[in-house]
Amino acid sequence: MSRIALRAVASIAAVWTASAQAGDLPYRAPYTVNQPLNAYSWAGPYLGGNLGYSWGSVDNNPTKPSGFEGGVQAGYNWQTGPWVFGVEGDIQATGADDTFAPWKFSNPWFGTVRGRGGYAFSNIFFYGTAGLAFGELRGQTFGLTESRTNFGFTAGVGAEFGLTQNWSAKVEYLYVDLANSNFVVTGASNGYRFGTLRAGVNYHF
Repeated sequence: MSRIALRAVASIAAVWTASAQAGDLPYRAPYTVNQPLNAYSWAGPYLGGNLGYSWGSVDNNPTKPSGFEGGVQAGYNWQTGPWVFGVEGDIQATGADDTFAPWKFSNPWFGTVRGRGGYAFSNIFFYGTAGLAFGELRGQTFGLTESRTNFGFTAGVGAEFGLTQNWSAKVEYLYVDLANSNFVVTGASNGYRFGTLRAGVNYHF
């Protein structure tokens, strides 16, 4: 019986000694990573595509061309803290057209070169944009077709959402004013003013 008691005492002493030694070791906290609040970077070049819908009206003509559009865009951003500034260019193919009586007007394509600027809440970027617009306005009547490449301006707003560090998605509204040109087939000065709402994706290099 005394041997069993001695063994029990020895075991308790050994456990107590091991616990005391373990208590002298430094405590190792669970590993964690602390990310800055605005860790997402918008800086650098990007390339992407978009799809949308355009609707508008032709000056000095009752037609109101509208239709789907799609294209590609490319740009470059600079970032200072939460402020993001950049330049972007895009080119779009469109199905916008309308016919009224003997006249038909369509906008087969257009493009823009714009500045962008806004505020980023980490991976969410709200911006305004404005710049140069250009595109084709095509008029048709009684079997005759005439095209003009018109220049003008564009302005709009948008929001872009960072999905990963390389991929983002965006929604954007632009107002586009393609200035008037004299059309022989209509005998009038015609231009195309329209809005376009589109969604797209960008790959950031």
